[in-house]
Amino acid sequence: MVKEIVKYPTPLSVEFSVDVRVFNENIVSLVEDLKDTIKANDLDALSAYQIGSYFNVMVVKQKDGSFLELINPRLIAQSERIVSTEKTAYFGDLSAKIERYDKISIIYQDINAKNLSLKAEGDFSRLLQRKLDYTFGATFLQKMSEDERTLFEKKLEFGADVAIMESCPTTFHRDKILKVIKYAYLLMFLVIIGSFFVQDEIAPKLWQYQLYASYSLLGLNIVYFFYAYFEGKAYTSCVSCQLGNIIGTTFISLIKLSALMLVSYFVVNPS
Repeated sequence: MVKEIVKYPTPLSVEFSVDVRVFNENIVSLVEDLKDTIKANDLDALSAYQIGSYFNVMVVKQKDGSFLELINPRLIAQSERIVSTEKTAYFGDLSAKIERYDKISIIYQDINAKNLSLKAEGDFSRLLQRKLDYTFGATFLQKMSEDERTLFEKKLEFGADVAIMESCPTTFHRDKILKVIKYAYLLMFLVIIGSFFVQDEIAPKLWQYQLYASYSLLGLNIVYFFYAYFEGKAYTSCVSCQLGNIIGTTFISLIKLSALMLVSYFVVNPS
């Protein structure tokens, strides 16, 4: 029977799971429920704790489609620490970087109470360790570093698998482009003022300067818009307000450019 998987924020038990002592029909039924739930949710493995059972039972789907039943599993050896990105059904689609052992050895019993052992490495090893976490009433949250846990808690808060370590900054690299644009506008304004004090033969050169400056500033504004948008995507916690700010800043800048060129046409243009 397909069972409902316990998911965050429903708490898991903080106690250890109970070892199976009597291998009866209840345990067989529990194993079958785990298999059915794995199939229905397209999962790689489930611990009994994840469907609300307190027994120390795990079921893992193998590459050939068969199932590995681990009853009363115990980790007896481990080596070679490695950090990888993991997901677990309890937290839905949210991922985190977890440090685990790359190679492990486990002893367990099968459905017939036969004592067995296995060695695992790589992804299979990390999968087994993740399921073993549940037998201690824990999730991979308890395995995270302090920084990773802070990041993951923000993912839980926003309900999205994105990096939200930082709040919106007040300064960006794109501000340097705006600074160049600002000084270029100032020079264009000074040219307009200076045109009242120069001889007539200088006026054509000033007008030519204004034309070239306007072309350059138009290009700078385009560069600013696309670079600012690219830079803003790194801060997903405030992307909407940033996009509005980028559009508004670019629009105002182009209004200033249009105004300066309109005044230049009537004041600086010698024709």
